[in-house]
Amino acid sequence: MSRIMIVEDDPKIADLLHSAVEKYGYEVVRVRDFRLVLQEFEEMGPELVLLDVNLPSYDGYYWCRQIRKVSTCPVLFISARDGEMDQIMALENGGDDYIPKPFHSGIVLAKIHSHLRRAYGEYAAKREELMLEKEGLKLYLERLELQYEQSAVSLTRKEADLTQSLMERYPRVASREALLEKLWDPEAFVDENTLNVNIARVRKKFQELGLHDAVLTVRGSGYRLNPSWTEAKP
Repeated sequence: MSRIMIVEDDPKIADLLHSAVEKYGYEVVRVRDFRLVLQEFEEMGPELVLLDVNLPSYDGYYWCRQIRKVSTCPVLFISARDGEMDQIMALENGGDDYIPKPFHSGIVLAKIHSHLRRAYGEYAAKREELMLEKEGLKLYLERLELQYEQSAVSLTRKEADLTQSLMERYPRVASREALLEKLWDPEAFVDENTLNVNIARVRKKFQELGLHDAVLTVRGSGYRLNPSWTEAKP
């Protein structure tokens, strides 16, 4: 049973969508706190999201961008905005489809079927797991795991994001500004100290793999990956 997440602040429309989707055998979950859409998305783990554009605090475009940082699941916008630019914005911000209000529930369900089939069913593209590799160090972005030779450690999402930036920038410096953007959280203040703490955690994960001095501080700029472990090899 696929799980569908509804992000709609109008209770009547949310109820209508809930009933229509549930009637066809899907499990339905609804956002409770519109300040914590991403957090609830990660907790609920839906296969597809129905996302309104006009929401409290931040709009649907913003939340779609946040979801795209952690998931490629289908996101279908449903909105009373029916202008061409609104539909362009939805797709440019990571959406997969746009359904203007008022909508016919049959159309919504047909699109849900179609996108689920495309993402997970018989039309889904076969793809390999996302993985970055530098000097024998492997970062598995979807399972949040860092591997070196026969050892592996689990990462938090933020640790994985920082490690990804360091590996992608190697041998260049990842700037503090870019790394702070990776850590940015709309619900909590993120400052230089937060970055320092998270970099320390990343260093500790490298050390658990036996890789010491793997993350260098570049004064006034940021941090750089230092594959010193390659020098130890004969």
